[in-house]
Amino acid sequence: MRALTWQGRRDVRVETVPDPVIEDPRDIIIGVTSTGICGSDLHLYEVLGPYLDAGDILGHEAMGIVEETGPEVTALARGDRVVVPFNVSCGTCFMCDQGLYSQCETTQVTEYGTGASLFGYTKLYGQVPGGQAEFMRVPFGDTLPVKVPEGPEDDRYVYLSDVLPTAWQAVEYASVPPGGSVTVLGLGPIGDMAARIALHRGAGLVVGVDLVPERLARAAARGIQVMDLGRYGKDLPQAIRDLTGGRGTDAVIDAVGMEAHGAPLGRAGQWATGLLPDAAARKVMERAGVDRLTAFLTAIDVVRRGGTISVSGVYGGAVDPLPLLTLFDKQIQLRMGQANVRRWVPDLLPLLGDDDPLGVDGFATHHLPLEDAPQAYAAFQAKADGMVKTLLRP
Repeated sequence: MRALTWQGRRDVRVETVPDPVIEDPRDIIIGVTSTGICGSDLHLYEVLGPYLDAGDILGHEAMGIVEETGPEVTALARGDRVVVPFNVSCGTCFMCDQGLYSQCETTQVTEYGTGASLFGYTKLYGQVPGGQAEFMRVPFGDTLPVKVPEGPEDDRYVYLSDVLPTAWQAVEYASVPPGGSVTVLGLGPIGDMAARIALHRGAGLVVGVDLVPERLARAAARGIQVMDLGRYGKDLPQAIRDLTGGRGTDAVIDAVGMEAHGAPLGRAGQWATGLLPDAAARKVMERAGVDRLTAFLTAIDVVRRGGTISVSGVYGGAVDPLPLLTLFDKQIQLRMGQANVRRWVPDLLPLLGDDDPLGVDGFATHHLPLEDAPQAYAAFQAKADGMVKTLLRP
């Protein structure tokens, strides 16, 4: 089959690789019909190379048609249409029973002390082959895939793999009061969708912050009050306080994470680490890794006293310096973590009808063949060509 493989820093290639096979009687094989490029994929493209091997298959936002089922799978049959959550979760362990699918005890990566395995996402999370490919092996066929109806285009459902549940959890964790206010930092796919969900769930004021004109325009068209970080710069927190009686918003969602703009020392450290041999780079990242914290520090400044910060952007630093005095003094509540995809599916499926309240049908800015994936990664990282969300068609 054809699949997108990691070959090195900023080097991904579509190659011919062996087809996946049933390895466990509970597995299924799907023929991938749509697969997204996620902002988290850029961390693999740029920062997390020490935890990848040449030839690893990338991608964790896939859906498709069941081609084969293991002998113990009873819930699905050949020809069924399914979305694959990015957490590799069993659905039956203690953590899954708590709704914490990202902490699944069956697939935790004990070698690195991390949570549930993820599709297409490094040795830190199981090095499970991903879904930017023509075919994909999916474990736990009875409990992991989400069966969806025939009929609508893939765009209606593919975001159940990541974008929708990650954004929904970000808003849930933000605890925005009815009619309250929230600032969303970063209007990439997750931030954009989180802003839409916050409005849908009754927020009175949703402020969206970004640097990219196309992203700001998309959010403004959905009723978000947008603020261009390039225009406001260091005055952004005060400008948001001016909108909210001098307090700041009730909540802030950090949808940026480790690749924030405006942190040259952190960027230089990440770049230098990427030049080290893998073994040395892993030691640096695990013991001395520092993120670019501009977005998170902005969230602390912007949120009102007693408010909540919800972090959905991925951070990877081991020793990030946090202003604990300010967090304590402002009595800020902080929630974060990988999305527990399966936990939020029942909330989201009813919103994926023809009325399309979240605008999923037109959410993608680009639809490209799998063979164009390397160019799409480069454009997405450069924020070029108006690219916000790309779906690949294998």
